[in-house]
Amino acid sequence: MPFVPLKTWLLVVPALALLGAVGYRAGGPARQEAPLAVDAEPVQGVLSTGAPQQARQLARQLLGSERGNQVPSGLALDIRADIEGDTDLFAYAQRLQLQAANGNAEAAWMASRVYDYCAVYAMDPGGYPLDNALLAGMGMSASAPMVAARERVARRCSGFVSSDHLGRELILTQRRQAARAGNLAAEASLFAEGQPLQDSPGYRRGLVERVLDSRDPEAYMALSTGMGTRASGDRAFDGLVAGDQFSELAWRLAACELGMACGPDSVLMNNFCANGGICSLDGGQDFGTFVYDAAVSRQGAGKMKALVEQLIKQRKRR
Repeated sequence: MPFVPLKTWLLVVPALALLGAVGYRAGGPARQEAPLAVDAEPVQGVLSTGAPQQARQLARQLLGSERGNQVPSGLALDIRADIEGDTDLFAYAQRLQLQAANGNAEAAWMASRVYDYCAVYAMDPGGYPLDNALLAGMGMSASAPMVAARERVARRCSGFVSSDHLGRELILTQRRQAARAGNLAAEASLFAEGQPLQDSPGYRRGLVERVLDSRDPEAYMALSTGMGTRASGDRAFDGLVAGDQFSELAWRLAACELGMACGPDSVLMNNFCANGGICSLDGGQDFGTFVYDAAVSRQGAGKMKALVEQLIKQRKRR
């Protein structure tokens, strides 16, 4: 099945070079869907220069107090719902952490997703709009959708600062907490990150089978990168959808079929564009349409759909 490599999906690769010129801040954020991974000297943002540390800390305390008065103290019955839409993710994360501290594994997992989404912004909130302005000024066709996606991240993640350290270590720590408390999506994510709770063929196969049995779209999506080329040659996955880039995409598409938010304005699409530089030239495309339009040939579409169907079909009770 002919396949277009991920980095050529949307002709946004030139924008990644732009971010290198901008001074894109590297240095330990969580692994993104398509990492920018540019090493450059950081650009000092207007909010991170000339302001005494005590003043910045006081302003943040006041901001947190104000938001605490505006946002209900509890969480919705569906803890996952608030990560979509126009939620204030800083306040949302605070509420999640309160629940996670009381042993709520789902809240701990969702907090890790917020940190993953906001990590690039939080590295330097002051410099983030400077990068956007330079990208916009370049006038490239890839610039506009990427800037729009990054601006949405900035609006939703405002409140996080560099001292929050929303990097890989914090996210992995949060996910270990969630996984050990019983959250399957967090456990699947650790495996996909190369940090499984256990490392044996029996555990790996058992984890995949538990995800399939769960029909949990978050777990499917979390597992997806671990079922791509990283799984190639692993006999633990014999007979399963695993081992190449098609498999990774199939797991993602199956997650969408099972109810994951995959629309044009979803966190998934926003994250690909803002933090990965992979942006749809058609702003109305959802993830599924995007994949079949830009990553899978017409000849390969039938095979991809068969893989997705294999992943979402009801498994016989063993």
